[in-house]
Amino acid sequence: MEKQTLPNSTLILVFGILSIVGCCCYGIGIIFAIIAIVMAKKATALYTENPELYDGYNNVKTGKILAIIGLILSAIYLAYVIFIFATVGVEGYQEMIEEIRRSAGA
Repeated sequence: MEKQTLPNSTLILVFGILSIVGCCCYGIGIIFAIIAIVMAKKATALYTENPELYDGYNNVKTGKILAIIGLILSAIYLAYVIFIFATVGVEGYQEMIEEIRRSAGA
């Protein structure tokens, strides 16, 4: 009997990668990470029922690990942004960005 690929195993891996790439985009990485983790949980449950029927579990494991890393990085970045806005405010943040632009252009 030929092994089937686990459903969404490649998509879990892609979402795990996107969660790391999107970690600095104000919470976009969190969305991809949560979706990947939920899908990985379902795929893992399916695989543990009949491991001899499915292939591609390595993609699921790797995608889940990447999603967890992306979730942590996104949460840290989001906490940093909230901290910056809480301490210096929007105007202070805009001044910081403008100062960085001026120093980069000089």
